[in-house]
Amino acid sequence: MWLRRKWLLEISKSLYAATARKRPLQSPQTFYNRSVSISRRRFFTHATAVPLVAAAAARPLRIVVTGGHPGDPECGCAGTITRYTDLGHQVALLYLNRGEGFCGGASLSQCGAIRTAEARKACDLLKARAIFADQYDGRAIIDAARYETFAGLLSAEDPDIVFTHWPLDSHRDHRAISMLALDAWLKAGKAFALYYYEVAEDTTPFSPTDYVDISTVESRRRAACYAHTSQQPDKWYPKQVEITRSRGIKAGFPQAEAFLRHPESKPALLP
Repeated sequence: MWLRRKWLLEISKSLYAATARKRPLQSPQTFYNRSVSISRRRFFTHATAVPLVAAAAARPLRIVVTGGHPGDPECGCAGTITRYTDLGHQVALLYLNRGEGFCGGASLSQCGAIRTAEARKACDLLKARAIFADQYDGRAIIDAARYETFAGLLSAEDPDIVFTHWPLDSHRDHRAISMLALDAWLKAGKAFALYYYEVAEDTTPFSPTDYVDISTVESRRRAACYAHTSQQPDKWYPKQVEITRSRGIKAGFPQAEAFLRHPESKPALLP
């Protein structure tokens, strides 16, 4: 029995040495999120991401974060957006509307202009671009024409990765843009990676697959969210912080934003 174990050990060493010669170990610089330990469950996700990692080294990634209203992408993804843009990647925030339905105490006739300005300020802080679809706050429409229009907006960006709302959500605009993004992804032949994010109060039970450490960019995340002054961020931002602290405990960071990859989507390079 002892000789058999010794023989098996020698065979294992030989196989490992041969594999190492043929396939050099990846440098730890390959993965942006180097402090995340790769568990058995997540190993194959990272392994299949290697081709995208290689592509990312050749050019900046193009990322689109879609949201039902100005402020939604910032609420759910501002930390991740900041980390992407700090690495030199190109990020666009695609809003379904201009927030015409609410802007604090101002007249509704002013809300579109007010919230467009707030969105542009937030994007400047995140080093991202603002794009606006042509729908109206609270009156989202999903039909053949809107599917085509939205797919055209995304196609023009030629994204590598798209983030959108989790579709099980209490707000109809969030549900609408999630469906529009999904349809555009299917229309594109699943060419880009598709991830879902969560927002305080509206997202219903959410089981993330991936986490991004946002601990070092928390102040910039907060600034981007507070750029939306008309939305009274004191009422909802602390609740989002509770979520990211809870996700951080799960991931091993002080704070983390969490995402769920569509089960048929290619894996993406997260920062």
